[in-house]
Amino acid sequence: MSAHCIAAPRRHARSVPTPHTTTPFKAHPLAQALAVTLALMAGAAGAQTAPASAPASTSASTPTASDATTFEIGRVVIAGRSGPLSARQLLTSVDVVSGELLQGDALRNTWEVFRRVPGVQLTEFNQGTTSGKVSLRGFNGEGEVNAVKLLIDGIPSNSNDGNMPYLDLIAPLDIATITTVRGTNDARFGLHNIAGNIDIATRTGGNDGDARLGLGSWGLVDAQVTKGIESGDWSQNYSLAARRADGWRDHAESKKVSLAGKWFYQGHADWRVGLIARHHQQDADEPGYLTYAASRADPSQSASYSAFDGGERRIDQVGLHSDLRLADTLTLQGKLYVNRFFDDRFVRYSETTSQQERLTDETHQGARLSASWRPAVSALAGLALEGGLDTERQHNISQRYTTTERTRVSETRNQEWDFNTIGGFVQAVIEPVKSLKLVPGWRVDQLSGSFTNYRVPATYAINDYGSIRQPKISAVWSPLAGQSFYANWGRSFQVGVGAASYKVPPRSSDLAPSINDGWETGWKFQELASVAGLSGRLALWQQKASNEVMRRLNDPSGDSDNIGATRRRGVDLQLRARASAEVQTWLAYGLQKAVIVTPDPAAPATQGNEVDHVPRRLYSAGIDWQSLPALRLSASLQGQSDYELTRTNDHGRWGGYTLLNLGATWQASPTWEVSAELKNATNRYNEYVWWETNASLAAGGQTLHSPGAPRSLGLALRVHL
Repeated sequence: MSAHCIAAPRRHARSVPTPHTTTPFKAHPLAQALAVTLALMAGAAGAQTAPASAPASTSASTPTASDATTFEIGRVVIAGRSGPLSARQLLTSVDVVSGELLQGDALRNTWEVFRRVPGVQLTEFNQGTTSGKVSLRGFNGEGEVNAVKLLIDGIPSNSNDGNMPYLDLIAPLDIATITTVRGTNDARFGLHNIAGNIDIATRTGGNDGDARLGLGSWGLVDAQVTKGIESGDWSQNYSLAARRADGWRDHAESKKVSLAGKWFYQGHADWRVGLIARHHQQDADEPGYLTYAASRADPSQSASYSAFDGGERRIDQVGLHSDLRLADTLTLQGKLYVNRFFDDRFVRYSETTSQQERLTDETHQGARLSASWRPAVSALAGLALEGGLDTERQHNISQRYTTTERTRVSETRNQEWDFNTIGGFVQAVIEPVKSLKLVPGWRVDQLSGSFTNYRVPATYAINDYGSIRQPKISAVWSPLAGQSFYANWGRSFQVGVGAASYKVPPRSSDLAPSINDGWETGWKFQELASVAGLSGRLALWQQKASNEVMRRLNDPSGDSDNIGATRRRGVDLQLRARASAEVQTWLAYGLQKAVIVTPDPAAPATQGNEVDHVPRRLYSAGIDWQSLPALRLSASLQGQSDYELTRTNDHGRWGGYTLLNLGATWQASPTWEVSAELKNATNRYNEYVWWETNASLAAGGQTLHSPGAPRSLGLALRVHL
């Protein structure tokens, strides 16, 4: 859904704290002080001052049951309600973040904009084109289970395995809003919509634009331009982003470019058609992973065995969008799209392993059609009905080779498969009275396709998953102005990816999908009488999977493991407060735990163990202070607790961190501004860690470490066009 219609410092020696593997991570005292201050101010998710060209927000009115549980961060423009039903109208656990908060950060990768989105987990690999991931609701970002459906301007944008490389198509300056839907109660989407979905809406229409030039530590140069041209019935929007950086570690140079064009024609007040085309290309070196000893001796180094690691990535997306209003109460929306993903990566994980070449080539073609009807029923305060059909046809190629200095030695994988989905949904928004909203929904998906292993060679049929039925129900009760209580229950599904979706020997019988049943209940409040300017949301949630499947990440077969039944549960708290006209604060805190309830019979000892790489705590907080009419200061922190490395839970807990960022923006004139950002201001050591199973080592394996960036400075000039 669209938003409104739709010169680097030298490396220096520094002390690195002694790591721990069993004790809790302790935040830096400055970070602790900031967290306490923000908590006392009861802050959550405040907005920066909008540029002069930004339209005024319409979200200040008292919410009704129609959208009373949506948590807005920043100045969000509400679209008219005569078109398709939006997430805020349908669902009960929705966060909408304004692009104004995301466009000015000094970033090396687009996924880093999610530092501003409450409750998400970021997994930072820091490895060339494979730099990082976003995940939700106790699912990790390892790539074992990719549980988030990604949409870009409403176009499904996951790779076959559910990963999100298509995020690189988006220039941060071009983002209008990010809408995050958590849980299992969204009937609009099927495949990969296991724990929720994220929709990035980009800037469309208008005659405004922006240009931004950023410079940062370690040779970062980031240039972005976005421009809208609207005349009569036609609108055009263009964006271009080019970024290069040496990287703070050795052998980490990256060059990337992303561009997009959007052309829309409003032929009549009742219909609109448009085309959006995007392209991204990146070439990057990889610094590789370090042993524990090497990461502590010199985190900035790249081991000699990683000297030839790196890769090339190309992504394309073309989407045709159409909207048609047949009557004041009936609208149709259609989308046709083609996604292309090519990735050629060379990686050597440790000195005792060989370098691999991993080549991926995917083409996905899809279509979505939905209809929304708002009949007038005198017995009800409100009624809306929505239904839709969608399909996606995938053709995927995955090849792997052992290599020496990027020269192929032997083939280890040569697979090609078709993976096709077709699904449909219906749902209703029923308001018996103004203060009560009920949203029942139903979705059905079917899968088809075939898989060829050219190394055998042989072709195999897909598992007959049957019709995967997914009932949903949500309810919102708003007894008082600004007070809403909500609950939802829903079912989503997971199937294997790659070879795991097919009857590849020794499997000969059909596998059933893993069924995920989840619920959430919460309280959303806004503008409490006792604390002016305070709003927030408190939620309890749980999700159970009947037969969870995890991909074997480093297995040439491309298969998966069944880890058994799992349970994820947690608590989410989000607060936002305006302490004064000049000061706004925000806070997001999440408790979560993912455990194996009934293990796979082959691994009985994992019963009760935690799922790997799932921290028990996620938190972020910040403050924005308009200290002078032309000067805005900000501070934010983001962190997580440590996590288990494997499902055996016997290699210690790692990966906890708390990072403090400071920023300042000077609005020199209505058309241009200068900003500075100090990331990781306290220079805290942080890292991503995983366990490499390796029989040649005495311990049967070892921890491998990817240190995160130390303190860095970014400067930027932004001009409003």
